[in-house]
Amino acid sequence: MADQLYRVELTASFLERLDAIEAFLVEAQASFAFDDLLAELRSTVIPNLRRFPRMGRRYLVNPPQSAEALALLAAMPAGAPHALREYLHGDHLMLYAAMEAQKTVVLLTIRHHRQLSFDFARLWPSAPSTYD
Repeated sequence: MADQLYRVELTASFLERLDAIEAFLVEAQASFAFDDLLAELRSTVIPNLRRFPRMGRRYLVNPPQSAEALALLAAMPAGAPHALREYLHGDHLMLYAAMEAQKTVVLLTIRHHRQLSFDFARLWPSAPSTYD
């Protein structure tokens, strides 16, 4: 019997980051790269996460060291920091939460792998929109 597929949700912060990536690429006259990113999200990333929700590296394997980041992690709902995972696909790193009990993967944010860090302050309070 096949495992049940997980539902994938995109948070408002993930969608905002996609908008920022698009604006950057359009300004750089590379809008084709944004189209490629969206195609890869639809054809590879989301299907992979639906089928293998724990495929990404656990975020807390290398926990942040700053007091600010540690405080933000502590403010998350119980168990949420341990559900955080990173998925590197091409030039982009996505932060997501694999919610086992709900059979849901929540895409929290996306960034270019060379960016310094994720913006935790804006991540968790956003209500997700569902992508099935």
